[in-house]
Amino acid sequence: MSAVEHLDELHGLPVFDFPAAGKDDALPETGAVAWRLSVDPDAEDEAAQEPYGKLWQRFLAAVDPAGVRALVVGEWGDVCAEDSSEAVGLLVGAREQLTGLLAVFLGDVVPEEAEISWIAQSDVTPVLTAYPRLQELGVRGGADLVLGPVRHEHLRTLAVESGGLPAGVVRAVAASDLPALEYLELWLGVPECGGNAAVADLAPLLAGERLPALRHLGLRNSALQDGIAGAVATAPVVARLASLDLSLGALGDEGAAALLAGQPLTHLSWLDLHHHFIGAATARQLRDALEPAGVEVDLDEPVREEEDEHGVLQRYTAVDE
Repeated sequence: MSAVEHLDELHGLPVFDFPAAGKDDALPETGAVAWRLSVDPDAEDEAAQEPYGKLWQRFLAAVDPAGVRALVVGEWGDVCAEDSSEAVGLLVGAREQLTGLLAVFLGDVVPEEAEISWIAQSDVTPVLTAYPRLQELGVRGGADLVLGPVRHEHLRTLAVESGGLPAGVVRAVAASDLPALEYLELWLGVPECGGNAAVADLAPLLAGERLPALRHLGLRNSALQDGIAGAVATAPVVARLASLDLSLGALGDEGAAALLAGQPLTHLSWLDLHHHFIGAATARQLRDALEPAGVEVDLDEPVREEEDEHGVLQRYTAVDE
């Protein structure tokens, strides 16, 4: 199963695709679903090649905007050539109509439509400022992604999926005051795809002072996974987590040994390390140290280093392009 798939649920609501132009599909009750708005720039029928702005206006006219609780933004056009600024602007511009909006996901695009690192994002900070009662924000794609430091009183979930997350975004999250945030997930990626954050950029997050409610931390899909594990091993925020996710990256024996030698992790309900380069002996040590205490340890998908064109062994993340 791919790590990058279309959402089937958001904010506990099933995702429903708002019908394409010319279709008269019956619509569910406005607040019963998470509405997915997506155009098909490659549609063979020219009439179906609807601009995103027109789709947006049809949607607002077809539903009760005040009853919309969750929105999933899929393809807004050619997502590799056109950034998400129009979709973000339309969303922000409708803030007086979408008064019940609690959850947004920007960029629900799968590899069959565009590789994750080709998705052109934009400045998504206005979504948080326009919707001060928003509880969930998800973003897929790191190219051109901008986020400024914010204070947001109600955001509970923040997830950014990327093949390469810009350091500026990581620093902005670390500098934000998010007193209600319970779930944080960042896919840091690789330098070749724009992932230029250093382990040191995570220090304010790992201190946890601005995240008093945090219960889940995911620092995933990183080429620096060993270094991240070393920092996590002594991070103050870990003591109050219920779950920790360091999966999809280049984690090996060095990072696993740091976790074993660091602060106790036996208070966790689960530790996700799947897609890893940890040897069998070290994997057993992890299980022996944590599973008797009731920690669910996911060590699925062990992978081996691969030789590059120069014969040098290399590790790779699960999601890059």
